Parts: sequence; C-alpha cells; structure tokens
Amino acid sequence: MKAVVLLLFALIPSCCSLDNGLALTPPMGWLTWVRFLCETDCVNHPTTCISENLMKEMADIMASEGYLEAGYQYVNVDDCWLAPTRDSNGRLQPDPQRFPSGIKALADYIHSKGLKFGIYEDYGTKTCAGFPGSLYNMELDAQTFAEWGVDYVKFDGCNSDVLTMYFGYPAMGRYLNATGRPMVYSCEWPMYEVQQRPPNMQKVAETCNLWRLHTDIEDSWESLSDFINWFGDNQDTLIPVAGPGHFNDPDQIVVGNSGLNEAQSRVQVALWAIFAAPMIMSNDLRSLHGWQKRLLLNKNVIAINQDPLGIHGRRTINNGATSVWVKELTGSQFAVAILNQADQPLTFSMTLYDMGIQGNTLFSIVETFEGDALGNFNVNERFICGVEPTGVFLFTAKAVGNKSAIKGDSGKLIQDKNQHSLNVLNRGKGSRRVVNL
Repeated sequence: MKAVVLLLFALIPSCCSLDNGLALTPPMGWLTWVRFLCETDCVNHPTTCISENLMKEMADIMASEGYLEAGYQYVNVDDCWLAPTRDSNGRLQPDPQRFPSGIKALADYIHSKGLKFGIYEDYGTKTCAGFPGSLYNMELDAQTFAEWGVDYVKFDGCNSDVLTMYFGYPAMGRYLNATGRPMVYSCEWPMYEVQQRPPNMQKVAETCNLWRLHTDIEDSWESLSDFINWFGDNQDTLIPVAGPGHFNDPDQIVVGNSGLNEAQSRVQVALWAIFAAPMIMSNDLRSLHGWQKRLLLNKNVIAINQDPLGIHGRRTINNGATSVWVKELTGSQFAVAILNQADQPLTFSMTLYDMGIQGNTLFSIVETFEGDALGNFNVNERFICGVEPTGVFLFTAKAVGNKSAIKGDSGKLIQDKNQHSLNVLNRGKGSRRVVNL
C-alpha cells in the first residue's frame, strides 16, 4: 500500500509552503473530545452524545456568556460525527440520527452566532474510532468541507502508514488551500511519526497551522505535569518552529472537568499561555463552576497567550519540582511563570536576571490572575513569592528602562542581602501581605 500511496501523492501538483493567512495567534475555541469522547448513544445519553444538539448548545453558550468576546471562536467536533459509510457518491456524511440537519446546516447555525466551525477527519483508511477516513479521498473531502462551510480541520493519523505522512499531510494541506475557503489546518502528523523517526519539524511548520506532538492529554494532574515536562525537555526543537500561523499544540484545555483543582487549573492556562499554545477547551460549558469560567475568561492570561509575537516561551530554570518559564511579549514585556509541581507549598526567591531576563533595567511587575500591580524591580533585585502546592505564580514584567532579552537555559538560586518581597494590598483589607498564590 505504501508504494501506491506515494505514487498517488507524487501526482499531486506541489506548491509553496502553507500560507493561508490563518492562526496568526493561537486558535481559541472548544472541542468535544476529552469531555464527551465518542458517546454515540443519544437514547440513553441525550445531553452528552456527539450530536448537532450538543454542538448548538455549546455554540449558544460561547456566544452569549462571554467566550466569543474573550476570543474563543471555534466550535469543533472531534471523531464520531460520521456515518459508518460514505454516501453513494463517495462523499462523507454525518450520522443521520445524531446530525439530522446535516453538517452544512450546523455550520450555518454556528456562523449565525458569530462563531466558526471545526471538523475532524483522519489521514488513514479509518478514523481512530473506526469511521471512514480520508486516505484516497482527500481532495474530495477537502471540497466537501469547503462546501459545508468548515473553518478548521483537525486531521488525525490513525490506521495509516506513518512513513507516508511526510507526503500525505502536505497533500491534504494543498487540497484544503485549493478550495479557496480559509480553513485552519490542525495536524497530528509529528505525534505519530515521532514513534518511528524524528519528524522534520520545519516541514511540519511549513505544512500545518498547528500540530500535535505528544500523546493525548487526560483530565488529571499527572497527565498535565507530563505534558509540561515533555515540552520543557524538548523546547530546543519546539521553540524555533513556532510563530504566527504555525504553533505547537499540547492538546486541549481540560479546565472545567473534575480532574484538576483550582491551583492545577491555573497551571494549565498559565503554561499554555507561555507556550503560545492553542486554547481549545474540552469541557461541558453548561456546568462549569464560577471560578473555572472566570479562569478561562481571564483577559490577562488570554493576552499573554494571544500576544502577536507568537513566541513559544522557554524554561529557563529547571530545578526538580520548581521551574521558571519566560516568554517575550510585545511592548518590551515578558511573561514569567514560576511553577511548583510539588505537593508542598513553595517560597520562591530569585532575581529577574537569574530567572532568565537580562538587562540593566527596571521592570514594572503585574501579577496576572488578579491583575495586582506589584511595583518596580531592578533585574538584580531579589523578590520572594509563595506558590501553593501544584500551583503557579504568573506575572508580566514590563521594561521601564533599557532593552532586555531572555537568556539561555541557565541560572541558580543565589543568596543576596538585597531581598525585596512582592507586597500587594490584601483585597478588602488595609494590611499588606507577601503574595501567596
């Protein structure tokens, strides 16, 4: 089969790298998978099965409860929307019981709310759940998606020859572009290829708007920690290929489910912001706790994620369960995340310089989640903050002096007599306190 597939792709006219003008900042939206998986039983599970009703409900909430206004644009269905077979003309078709109005009508409804619609398919002969895949039908499927009004295509890699992906994924990208309809192209290519050989990440970045690299995320602290550590360990490969129009994707935002507490939920949105990662939620928007919704809509976190430079931040300190991550932002600013992966509280003490920010300059420090201004600090001034167990302290540092830059993966804790605690007014009280998040 491999020889046939390669011959087929050799006959496809080639063109330059992906240039669809999309995803200049990381895409934001919602996806069915982590929360709803492949639930197809709408008789026994009518409110949680993969269906047009579920998609419409999520779109209604996103449009009416501030998500769209905050930047969440895409309402995406993952696997299991398909009928078991293609139609008599060889075209993809949705399950007729769960999507009786058809995909175009669903896309039109989502568009009427000011949102965009995303769909799932697979490079192989079948999707991961066993529904019809796109192999040998990619051009037809791209045309079908365009006719339906699709805005975003997630292209998985189950049931395929991994060694043909180098040719197959670019072919699908060309087919999508040839339709003339703008569609974000989300690839799973390197996640599969890395199991057999190192993927050519430059080629991936030239082909896709975003790409998965690691395994599927799960709704747990253990899974989240694994993702964060993996991205840190592989950052020298990931950082150079990320930027406007092409981003590393550490998978879905699982905040809003049951697996993360509040501190751990802040960790995910903070590190996804540092990574310049797509913020694609997978949760039930109908049943979020107030703090979960406020966190997902936090404008300061979103601003870091959506910074137009599109820089994937760097882990500058890696000291066991304690790490520091720095991301350069526009306007002579940096975002800094101090991560505590231990199950004990952390008292953190370090200068900005040793965190990874160079420059003989003053910085204005603002804590991100609450927006508290913490004062001005010289890069060589030490400050102290508390970080709760499995938590994060996230702040921005805006230069008010000379130009600065991020230094490399180095730095250590240094004892210094010039200690400067981060003090802010305790909300609702007149006392002052050391920041303890």
